[in-house]
Amino acid sequence: MRAVHFEEFSQRPVLRDVADPAPTPRGVVVRVETTGLCRSDVHGWLGHDAGIALPHVPGHELVGIIESVGAAVRRFSAGQRVTVPFVCACGRCPECRSGNGQVCRNQTQPGFTHWGSYAELVALHDADDNLIPVPAELDSGAAALLGCRFATAYRGLAHQARVQPGESLLVIGCGGVGLSAVMIGVALGATVTAVDIDGSTLERARRLGAARTIDSSGMSREALLGSIESSVPEGVNVSVDALGLAETATIGILSLLPRGRHVQIGLFSSDPVIPMSAVIARELTVLGSHGMPARDYPELLALVASGTLRPEALIERRITLDEAPDALVAMASGNHPAGVTVIDVVPR
Repeated sequence: MRAVHFEEFSQRPVLRDVADPAPTPRGVVVRVETTGLCRSDVHGWLGHDAGIALPHVPGHELVGIIESVGAAVRRFSAGQRVTVPFVCACGRCPECRSGNGQVCRNQTQPGFTHWGSYAELVALHDADDNLIPVPAELDSGAAALLGCRFATAYRGLAHQARVQPGESLLVIGCGGVGLSAVMIGVALGATVTAVDIDGSTLERARRLGAARTIDSSGMSREALLGSIESSVPEGVNVSVDALGLAETATIGILSLLPRGRHVQIGLFSSDPVIPMSAVIARELTVLGSHGMPARDYPELLALVASGTLRPEALIERRITLDEAPDALVAMASGNHPAGVTVIDVVPR
């Protein structure tokens, strides 16, 4: 098969022929239709994830058709169209048995613990516990985004923070995860304020339903907190850091009303210092969102099928597998265009 492949961290990936994967007894091999270009893949390529062994193929958001099936798989067969959470659960540990496969202690992650979906074929493990059937009519780009950023934002807001209609939601950082959070917050009935340093990105947030936007470029912490206070006179009930910087997490926490909830979705390159004194004094709740278990996907897919949520609205560009190495390098260097990019492995 053809795959995007690198042998050293930060070394430019190349598209090359590699051996086809074979399914494990409990796993499957999927022929990839479309996969997402995600900043998490950049973190992996740069060597920020200790679980990656070299050489490596990145990619963790995907949709495709099952090509082959392991002997112990019971619920799925070749020819089915599926997606999968980026955290694949083992199905047997205490976390999985309690319904929390997204924090499985034996988890596997395509593109991290093993070769991923920037390839024509990808192996997925523990298929019966992780695969999610995808309707034939659902756009492949939309289906791929359900594997990571969209599902992570949905779980963070709907299941962790439990956003209620009429609440005020602040989204800091309007990349793919942030714009997903804007869309989901609007669908849940929240009044959304989006913060970013890029005017075109903020315009996207407005188009997706943000009631207010704040251009934070060049602002100090105090100035931005003042802008949030004046722009959101009712105060902030829930904040989301979709970027993953110590400063953006701090802004999210300090912006909250007493008893507010902060959701951390953006990944850090190192552990930050956060304002715990504010957490204590205001009785704030700090929540993480690490994907969503497969068993919760029907709820999300029902909203997509009804048109309440339209993940495809996030997609700004579609590229081929041949273009993926340059796109990954460009995203790492900050030269990648704004908006969500997906990689169509099978030409549309």
